[in-house]
Amino acid sequence: MAPKKLSTKRSRRDATGEGSSAASEFDSHCFQSAKHQQRFEAIKGWSFHRERRVQLMEDEYPDFQGEIARRHWPRLVTPMAKFDPEIVIKFYANA
Repeated sequence: MAPKKLSTKRSRRDATGEGSSAASEFDSHCFQSAKHQQRFEAIKGWSFHRERRVQLMEDEYPDFQGEIARRHWPRLVTPMAKFDPEIVIKFYANA
């Protein structure tokens, strides 16, 4: 007869320590809830791939370019030169 395996699963309360200590350290300025702050801690190691910049010539896809101009989106479709990864991760944690 094979020996019984010990359970290696831990409850969320055990994983955070006391369970209530995470709530007392909740940063309401940056996160919507303690759950969102925990999500941030889980994903803060993510890395990002920069957006690929696509430059269209004036005569390429005139309907598409016209729609971007009509909606006043040129700034929206132009990637930012710099960004703060921590702010992006906080956005995803709160989403």
